[in-house]
Amino acid sequence: MTQVLFYHLERARLESVLPGLLEKTLERGWKAVVRCGSRETVERLDELLWTYDEASFLPHGATSESAGDQPVYLTDADEAPNNAELLFLVDNATADVVALSGLVRCVTIFDGGDESAVASAREFWSAVRQAGHDATYWKQSPQGRWEKQA
Repeated sequence: MTQVLFYHLERARLESVLPGLLEKTLERGWKAVVRCGSRETVERLDELLWTYDEASFLPHGATSESAGDQPVYLTDADEAPNNAELLFLVDNATADVVALSGLVRCVTIFDGGDESAVASAREFWSAVRQAGHDATYWKQSPQGRWEKQA
């Protein structure tokens, strides 16, 4: 059974949340694929992960030539050339719930201000639950801390 975590963005932006989640992923020794809804998002996040912190960066790649060696791989396609244990879905990217079975975890991060993203997250939640995966829903408190809601 794969753990599927739903992060509902209301107070924060993807660019402020994703680096911290990826840092925790790497601390656990896991590899990740970040599947984006568009090539533009891949390019934006590629730049972000090199520059988000003046003291460090997140090792990653966004081209297929070096994908297998990367602990974090950014893509807009349904692929995992780095043998990732985690899949991050951002910018309205989708995944087949059957394909999640080979993963330790799937993290979907969706924008609470985008009605279509919220509707898609609800549909994905239902499909994940029906497939027998362990789904949890996380929302930010007014203080900015992530709190498990369901």
